[in-house]
Amino acid sequence: MFATSCGIFHRDPPRKAKPVLYEWSDDRGPGEVTVEIDLSEQIAIYKRGGRLIGWSFVSTGKEGHSTAPGDYTILEKMPLKLSNRYGWIADAAGNVTNGDAKPDTPVPPGNHYSASPMTYWMRITNYGVGLHAGEIPRPGEAASHGCIRLPREFVPELYEVTKVGTRVRVGPGKRRIRPKPEILG
Repeated sequence: MFATSCGIFHRDPPRKAKPVLYEWSDDRGPGEVTVEIDLSEQIAIYKRGGRLIGWSFVSTGKEGHSTAPGDYTILEKMPLKLSNRYGWIADAAGNVTNGDAKPDTPVPPGNHYSASPMTYWMRITNYGVGLHAGEIPRPGEAASHGCIRLPREFVPELYEVTKVGTRVRVGPGKRRIRPKPEILG
């Protein structure tokens, strides 16, 4: 830090602003919560009784692991589920040596396999697709193995207001912009 005639300046470069990944304003009023996933925009819209209560970026299936459009319901909820399909391999020091491993991937001596944790798991298919907390590495771009990743800071809010039977629609997408903040009040 140093002083100039214009004030105090820091020598460190300015930090990049984090993108807004979600907005949530559930009124807890009447009606059921529904979830609409827009695959082309990688955005989810949340409604209660037809009223908009929030939106978030999502990360759905990347090329080769696409998330199938369709009408689903939440079949199961678990605070923590470990993937039986995907994980990573790390060395003894904890450094990831293979970030895209499967349970049958050969593990080099001195390394170990860890199953991917899926916190706030909300299953929507019988073949392993669900909504859960995860990284949104590039908002607006697909990056998962087929599941629907939700922002880590947000997913506890959604998990609390959904139930087994909550409707989830996954569509190819028609929406071109996310809701404006003033819509959420």
